[in-house]
Amino acid sequence: MSSLSRMFAAPAAPETAALVDALLRDPRRPGPAELPVRGRPGAGALSLPVHPPGLVPAGPAAEPAGPGSRVAGGEADPVPVLYCPPAVRDDPALGDEVDDRLVEWAAEVGVYPGQLDRVRTAGFGRLIMLAHPETDDPDRLLAAAKCALAEWSVDDHYVDGEVEEARHDLLGQRLAIAHSVIDQAHLPRRYAPVLEEVVQADPVAVALRSSIENLGRYATWQQVRRLRHELAIMFVAYNQEGVWYTSGQRPPVWEFLMHRHENSFVPCMALIDPVAGYELPAEQFGRPEVRRAFTLAGSASVIVNDLYSMGKEDVDDFSLPRLIETEDGCSAREAMVRTVEIHDELMHTFEAEAAGLAATGPPELGRFLWGLWAWMGGSREWHASTARYHRPEQAAAAGHA
Repeated sequence: MSSLSRMFAAPAAPETAALVDALLRDPRRPGPAELPVRGRPGAGALSLPVHPPGLVPAGPAAEPAGPGSRVAGGEADPVPVLYCPPAVRDDPALGDEVDDRLVEWAAEVGVYPGQLDRVRTAGFGRLIMLAHPETDDPDRLLAAAKCALAEWSVDDHYVDGEVEEARHDLLGQRLAIAHSVIDQAHLPRRYAPVLEEVVQADPVAVALRSSIENLGRYATWQQVRRLRHELAIMFVAYNQEGVWYTSGQRPPVWEFLMHRHENSFVPCMALIDPVAGYELPAEQFGRPEVRRAFTLAGSASVIVNDLYSMGKEDVDDFSLPRLIETEDGCSAREAMVRTVEIHDELMHTFEAEAAGLAATGPPELGRFLWGLWAWMGGSREWHASTARYHRPEQAAAAGHA
């Protein structure tokens, strides 16, 4: 289910919706605010290089709890606690500015026609503000927000059918044409204008091209190439999802977890360093052990998205808790607990491996890994307060608490 359809779908069964809401609004953040670094003499923890002006720091984290812990006065709590760090900063005015400019851009390129009020309500600019705390430059944050919205429009326009009719039989063709603007196709002179006409008629392709061109103002060509690679992987996952739709399959849990490895927040996370104004060298980003940590973070973050979406999803939709419920024959509550346990396993593994990498790698690697940790904390906060997952009055209260 796509971003916007999750946001405006009818609530799930009351018991499930209440459980998700309790998980969503839980103020506890058991993960440490800073990513610990071990193994380097005199090293403490990675911290934000420079706190941006106007920073509103997050409150202190709760005491760490184990994976999927249920903590409440020493007795079992029916609501599990997600292992995640707190957000580094929350600057509502900055988030609003990015949101306003993002909606203007969406209108210019033509994505989400007639639904821009929904885009504004979703607060994607707020997500980017929370997830990238190393800068308060609205232009850099907007560059990341444009890339994110363009990526998500592929799902909403092509896959889910929220904005236009989904033609899963044509999905591979549409994704290939969209990819031709991500990694620009160079056709012979006779045929190039035909492709360009097709691209200009597709708002998604226009948005992808515009966002990547704008990113080039802040990113090196290596960083842009990195994003192209991550988007190509995501498009493979969209094709996989198209097969599920056309064949009527409900994937087994192992396959869906593999899908989440490929269809996650990784393309957004790939922009941590250009948004912050530095570059993680390609020889560091490409190391297998760094890649492993990077994709673990992406998988963990998107599983949070699955958990939070559970309160509004159709029971037949693809999400990890729903698939666990079907495959294991368990209750929705138990499926949520098992999903939290999977999430927390990924988080603890990332935390341990990232700390080791940061302790032995160059400063840019430590900074990037810190950025991933901060990104996950910001994303968790956004899910807790955005109107995408709450009734409007709940979101307003959470966003200004």
